[in-house]
Amino acid sequence: MRTLLVEDDPFIGEALCQSLRDASYAVDWVKDGNQAVIAADVESYSLILLDLGLPGMDGLDVLRHLRARKNLTPVLVLTARDGFEDRIVGLDLGADDYLIKPFHAGELLARVRALVRRQGSIRPPILKCGELTLNPATREVWYQGTQRKLSAREFSLLSEFLQSPGTVLSRNQLEERLYGWNEEVESNAIEFLIHSVRKKLDSSIIKNIRGMGWLIPKDQ
Repeated sequence: MRTLLVEDDPFIGEALCQSLRDASYAVDWVKDGNQAVIAADVESYSLILLDLGLPGMDGLDVLRHLRARKNLTPVLVLTARDGFEDRIVGLDLGADDYLIKPFHAGELLARVRALVRRQGSIRPPILKCGELTLNPATREVWYQGTQRKLSAREFSLLSEFLQSPGTVLSRNQLEERLYGWNEEVESNAIEFLIHSVRKKLDSSIIKNIRGMGWLIPKDQ
């Protein structure tokens, strides 16, 4: 799931990026409000994590811009402003949830999962196709009745396929969904991930469609 993080503090930003990537989210990180509106206007995100005290354009103005452009991407506001009025303004402008700094990474991820669950069309609570089952909340993978251990990136790859079994995903689509702007992507990264998942689950679990990409069959 592709996420936009808008945070100007380098230490907080680095920590949040790491926590989100460890939880299988692809993250694009920008550090001011102007960059945020440009990113949101040109890219499609499943979630936006938005700080309020930003250089260039205040977070509330970013939120106002998003909703004025009919951008309905869920927004979780991350802020040190604990004033009641700020929260009311943010929610009235269209924020979906608020988290006051400092916070624990576990609470952030729980709130992210809750927002994703509300967007039922984005990702159901449990992803299932035949004998393969993924639980995004716990990152557990079950195949043929046995729990399997996958890396965060491998889990994210399977999640993308299981959101629409039978649909072919190209290399470019997978790279866009699995990697953020600041991550260097090797030319064979997707092939390597697919090989690794096949080795851990089954050699035939991900099908190659020559010249198009890969898919997980609906009857897997």
